[in-house]
Amino acid sequence: MSFLCQSFPATTISITRTRFPFPIHNNTNTTTIRPTSSFTRPKPKPIPIPIPVLPSIVKCRPITHHCYCSTSTMPLNASSPLKDSLSYSKAYWVSRSIIAWDVDVVGGSCFLYSSKSAALSVAENGVEGYDLNIELERLDQRLPDNVRDKFPHIKDYKAFKVPASLDLIKSILKDQLAVALFDSGGQCISVTSLQLPGVIDDIFSYTGPLGAIFSNDVVSLYLWAPTAQDVRALIYNEPFGGEAMEVVQLKEFNGVWSANFPRSWEGCYYVYEVSVYHPSTLQIEKCFANDPYARGLSGDGKRTLLVNLDSDALKPHNWDNLGDEKPGIADFSDISIYELHIRDFSANDSTVHPDIRGGYLAFTSQDSAGVLHLKKLSDAGLTHIHLLPTFQFGDVDDQKENWKFVDMEMLKSLPPDSAEQQEYITSIQNEDGYNWGYNPVLWGVPKGSYATNPNGPCRIIEFRKMVQALNRIGLRVVLDVVYNHLHGSGPVGDNSVLDKIVPGYYLRRNADGFIENSTCVNNTASEHFMVDRLIVDDLLNWVVNYKIDGFRFDLMGHMMKSTMMKAKSVLKNLSRDKDNVDGSSIFLYGEGWDFGEVANNGRGVNASQSNLGGSGIGSFNDRIRDALLGGSPFGHPLQQGFLTGLSLQPNGHDHGTEANAARILALSKDHIQVGMAANLKDFVLTNCDGQEVKGSEIQTYGGAPVAYASQPVETINYVSAHDNETLFDIISLKTPMEISVDERCRINHLATSIIALSQGVPFFHCGDEILRSKSLDRDSYNSGDWFNRIKPRLASPSFKPHKSHILSALENFQNLLLIRYSSVLFRLRTANAIQERVRFHNTGLSHVPGVIVMSIEDGHEGVPGLTRLDPIYSYIVVIFNSCPTDISFASPVLRGKALQLHPVQMMSTDNIVKNSLYDPSTGCFSVPSRTTSVFVEPRNIQE
Repeated sequence: MSFLCQSFPATTISITRTRFPFPIHNNTNTTTIRPTSSFTRPKPKPIPIPIPVLPSIVKCRPITHHCYCSTSTMPLNASSPLKDSLSYSKAYWVSRSIIAWDVDVVGGSCFLYSSKSAALSVAENGVEGYDLNIELERLDQRLPDNVRDKFPHIKDYKAFKVPASLDLIKSILKDQLAVALFDSGGQCISVTSLQLPGVIDDIFSYTGPLGAIFSNDVVSLYLWAPTAQDVRALIYNEPFGGEAMEVVQLKEFNGVWSANFPRSWEGCYYVYEVSVYHPSTLQIEKCFANDPYARGLSGDGKRTLLVNLDSDALKPHNWDNLGDEKPGIADFSDISIYELHIRDFSANDSTVHPDIRGGYLAFTSQDSAGVLHLKKLSDAGLTHIHLLPTFQFGDVDDQKENWKFVDMEMLKSLPPDSAEQQEYITSIQNEDGYNWGYNPVLWGVPKGSYATNPNGPCRIIEFRKMVQALNRIGLRVVLDVVYNHLHGSGPVGDNSVLDKIVPGYYLRRNADGFIENSTCVNNTASEHFMVDRLIVDDLLNWVVNYKIDGFRFDLMGHMMKSTMMKAKSVLKNLSRDKDNVDGSSIFLYGEGWDFGEVANNGRGVNASQSNLGGSGIGSFNDRIRDALLGGSPFGHPLQQGFLTGLSLQPNGHDHGTEANAARILALSKDHIQVGMAANLKDFVLTNCDGQEVKGSEIQTYGGAPVAYASQPVETINYVSAHDNETLFDIISLKTPMEISVDERCRINHLATSIIALSQGVPFFHCGDEILRSKSLDRDSYNSGDWFNRIKPRLASPSFKPHKSHILSALENFQNLLLIRYSSVLFRLRTANAIQERVRFHNTGLSHVPGVIVMSIEDGHEGVPGLTRLDPIYSYIVVIFNSCPTDISFASPVLRGKALQLHPVQMMSTDNIVKNSLYDPSTGCFSVPSRTTSVFVEPRNIQE
């Protein structure tokens, strides 16, 4: 692969940045705003940054991904609170017999009202337009424990009993509903609509078939829609246009609507017409929606394809035997992950046929530059490719003929510090073929824009060919799944699906009944039974039908831990004999951030970093990232860290006194060392103050424990990912202006080396190994191919890596993988093994700043103690020198060892690392500046 780095003449400019209220370790404040046609960032203050950068590259755009501000949709122009109160849903029908409402009742009465035609209104004397009213009984006891556990945010609400038959309750749940409170004099004092997920779960939880089920002669459709008044299926011959060839009435039984079709209709398209009360409009709406369990779509995404994924016609050659070809994985500790966007991979690769660039089939082009690059990484030891979202997402038209383009040659002709480049990109940024994909529409269908033909089964076949091709070069495939939110809601619009089928159920709502938007928009509620089920069913779909090997969960902390644990259990139980899948090899990890309405278990025990210890599910370790680079993605951009010159080579940013900067550097090293020990909360080390402490006893700057993991595989160590600046960009931003590009390249390598040689699971962003730049565009989700592409082009000599730099960076990265996989000691399986074998030297009050010294010890034959794990090496010492100068470090503990530089480094073209020395008589190491040196003790010397 080739790669884009852009840099520009040195100048001091003001980059407009937005700081979102999202402290990783602390809860955020929730802000309520009124809805607008497009949600835009608050106007930020400019921060002067002395860095050579194109003024146009940092954009302020409507937020569609990772917009960490919590918002809630509110009704407009509310006048009389009582008159407009039906727009709010402040009461919760939590079980078939209990309604919870945060009101004080002294005497008086409470009534439940229903209207099948949605004719309820509020007058001075109470609710009018109802078909039925039921007086509720006030209960003196608190809500039942099971209700308080499921809805902790309303645990102190008052309880009211619904004295009605089950059949009546089932019937009126299809109506518009409201409750009203009257004082002892009969005056109506409060009215509100109801939130229904609790009672729906209690009555209509369902575990039977859903979606299209194929048998020999018929196709059966099953749709879970318990609040719908009527459901029909409109059948079409074509993917779009024309009249429906058939309209089929579905029949309901206990909330599930079903119908049987002739098997000959396979390959046709269908749309559901659902008549249902919608709380967002207070009306009975006729909604047209895809099947939530769709497995295929039309090119415009408006119709569901009636497709049988078990059909042999949809399987590449030898697909059913892919399990025999799939690269093995002995233990999750052996995993290393490389994050990649499908379009980035090949959109500008001239060695790929133009018809398949930017799509699934590019991975099948075995002699292309991109595939050959992946082969190199695989040969060096890389195990998993993590693909950014590949499900059906919004904001990229599946029909390529509708895309708009900018002439790349014209962009190349413009000066690199020209504002025109971004102006051209911005003008089409939501109408081209590029988006990261964190705006889900339908989870269970491959994205059509990556297929050569988005209609019919083409996207299914080509997706499978991609997985097969990656497996055949030794790489397992991870999908990036986004279950925490949906792109659309409401009764209209192509992006809304689930909220048309069972309005108000799939999306999490606040105390007023409005959709929670802390993830970005339309937060989903996995605490609800059928949301939890849909997520697990979708994971099964990708594993069984597409042979996926793992999943990365976007904003995993917004999901319930119970959902994650159920998913892990269900997937683990898949077997080769029964399912043609080895479920025990499927790895789960994600973003365990704890913020918004779920923070501090606000909606139940969520899948946050602090809650996942012992689960075997990985979460991203932001502690090691921030300590290495400095600050956080939400702090000042010039805050330096362990690798970027903090205290040792200041960049001019105010880090306080020299003593303060030195203190932060020392604390950062503690954070990094804990991370290198897999961020284990019980790992004991000597901190910078000379005290023996556990990882959980070291605190972040926000006061949270640094360490949270109980097992090595629960920590995903990383220093860069698709969002925020690339690794090379952030190094260029934070390091002093005057340092050379050679030094920046060495810092880039230092960063990847710490990740690669740490315990736990290492994670790398595509391009880390070849100095990738996005021109400091930290949020390039819709910045198009120009700013996201991978090809070298720099304007300023002081920042421009040459071809030799890129080739060296790639070789160094491959060498890191080779070193990691040269010894199981870099991939210890248990917390006990790490505590017993991993030790950090250069600690305490007399430590050498900017230097980490780690040893990993193995057992010796005839020597009691550790069990021998590595047949080749008995002892390993790794020294990370982030200093701008050469260093020497001596330790009596390391004296007398038969250590030598690792053979991989001895054979590398990096002549600097070859100057690393060890003197066994003194235990002294000499390591060049900005260098990672790995020393090993071969067994044929020791034993």
